[in-house]
Amino acid sequence: MHLFAIAVTTAVLLPSAMGLAHAQPQKMRPGLWEHSMAMKSQSGQMEAAMAEMQKSLASMPPAQRKQMEQMMAQQGVGMGPKGQTVKVCVTQEQADRDTVPQQEGCTQKVQRINASTMKVAFSCKGGQGQPPSSGEGTVSMQGPTAYTGQFKIKTENEGKPEQIDMAQSGKWLSDNCGAIKPVPMGR
Repeated sequence: MHLFAIAVTTAVLLPSAMGLAHAQPQKMRPGLWEHSMAMKSQSGQMEAAMAEMQKSLASMPPAQRKQMEQMMAQQGVGMGPKGQTVKVCVTQEQADRDTVPQQEGCTQKVQRINASTMKVAFSCKGGQGQPPSSGEGTVSMQGPTAYTGQFKIKTENEGKPEQIDMAQSGKWLSDNCGAIKPVPMGR
C-alpha cells in the first residue's frame, strides 16, 4: 500500500535529521531504532485499506500468516491496532554526519527551532507505483535515544489529493541491529 510506504519514507528520513536537533552537537545514537506511526487520512480511505489489510492477514492460514509476518519483520515492519512500526538501523557514519542524508528521490529541509525541536519539510518525487508526496512537521528530541513528531503529509490516493496527519515517535532499542540492514541513503 503506497500510503504505508510514505510512513516508511518519513521514518527513514527522520534519523538523518535528528543529529541536527541540538545547538550543541547532539548526535543520534547509532544502532537499532523503532519508529512508531499513527496516521489519520482526510478521506478515511487509508484507515479502511489498513483495516482490510489486517483483516486479510488475520484470515490467512496460520502457516501463510506466519510467513507473511516473518517477511515483514525481516524488513523491520510491524502492524498493530494502534499503528505501524518500522525498525531502522542507523550506522555510526549516519549518526556522525554533519549533513542531512536523503533518500533517493526525496529532498529534505531541516530548520532548528530551539535546542530540542526542529522543523522538517520533505518532498519525494514518487515513481515505481508510488505517488509524489510532501510533508512538514516538527520533531522534538528527548536526548539521543528518543523523539516525538507531528507531520502533515500531502500525497495522492487513486489519483485524488489526500492529506494525512501523522503522529510519530522513535526510540533507540539496541547497539546491535541484528538482521535489520542499514537503509542506504543518497549523497
